Amino acid sequence: MAGGHPIVVAARRSADLAAEQAAASESARALHADVVEALRTAGLFRMLVPAVYGGPEVDALSMVEAIEAVSRGDGAAGWCVMVASTTSSMSLFLPPDGARELFGDPATVAAGVFAPQGRAVPDGDGFVVSGRWGWGSGADHSDWFAGGAIVDGAGMRLCFVPRDEVRLLDTWHTSGLRGTASNDVEIDGAVVPEHRTIEPLRTRAVVDAPLAHFPNFTLLACGVAAVALGIARRAVDELVVLAGAKVPAHSRKRLAESPLTQVDVARAEAALSSARAFLVDEVGRAWADVVAGAPLDGHRRARIRLACTHAVAGAVTATDLAYHAGGGSSVFASSPLQRCFRDVHTATQHVMVGPRTYETVGRLALGLDADTSML
Repeated sequence: MAGGHPIVVAARRSADLAAEQAAASESARALHADVVEALRTAGLFRMLVPAVYGGPEVDALSMVEAIEAVSRGDGAAGWCVMVASTTSSMSLFLPPDGARELFGDPATVAAGVFAPQGRAVPDGDGFVVSGRWGWGSGADHSDWFAGGAIVDGAGMRLCFVPRDEVRLLDTWHTSGLRGTASNDVEIDGAVVPEHRTIEPLRTRAVVDAPLAHFPNFTLLACGVAAVALGIARRAVDELVVLAGAKVPAHSRKRLAESPLTQVDVARAEAALSSARAFLVDEVGRAWADVVAGAPLDGHRRARIRLACTHAVAGAVTATDLAYHAGGGSSVFASSPLQRCFRDVHTATQHVMVGPRTYETVGRLALGLDADTSML
């Protein structure tokens, strides 16, 4: 069972520390150093590095469950695990010398922004890279940063640059996921050898492993969904604890004894559990197909992406119900319910789980042409 994977067990242990330091991480707008070290030591930042390079090479469902577990402790910690672990999947596509340089050390952490917001100018056996990227989640505690860059007349490259050649700009002032340190990242004239680059959607995998046949965008969407599910589970759990102790003003009974609270808890549990079940089912089926050597066509990828987007929507519903049922207690900065509310709504803005997914899936279901390149 995927839940018994050592990486998931390690994630559950790390989640306890992440929960303890969540307020400190949010205040600093960056993960607490002890949390970073725990996640690094557990291998959670490099879950998708293949075994040939000394990585855990986890299956897709175990990745989902590990990210979900960390996010239950703190959504920001789960988000950073999601970004770093999906970035680590690039090790499957990099030339072996580049993959070993970047991911051969078990302590290495890499963050990245796929969007081509930079420029790469050919220079000998490599490129000179410059640009500014938004949403650099976890770049502050990473050793490498991968930025998408346009090569004039030759598509784009994902280029890995050492942390000491990256400048972080203090732009991450947000409502939610504050602890992710998702600041803007600036690079000015970094020389990147070709073996530290790939051409997304064109470079073929160097390592023949099941992970190499599970679409990268699909893995990313699954990771985002896992963060939202973990946040929502924390919200529902927090409501149960609060309701068992709180006696609302003008009442002689605990919040848990209110029929309205009972209904809200049941509705939240149904929304969360059903959304999670859809995602787990689709990811599990797809992984079994990949292991068996069956390709995932556009329709299969669309089903998974639908499950990812639906998982986030279900997580939002559950979190909102928990937040509102908590009453006035939910509005204080000290309340985990408030942080869960802000974090899950921030997660909804990721393009991989945006409302356009429904349009793409709907077009395919209706037999119409659709762009599946980002699925």
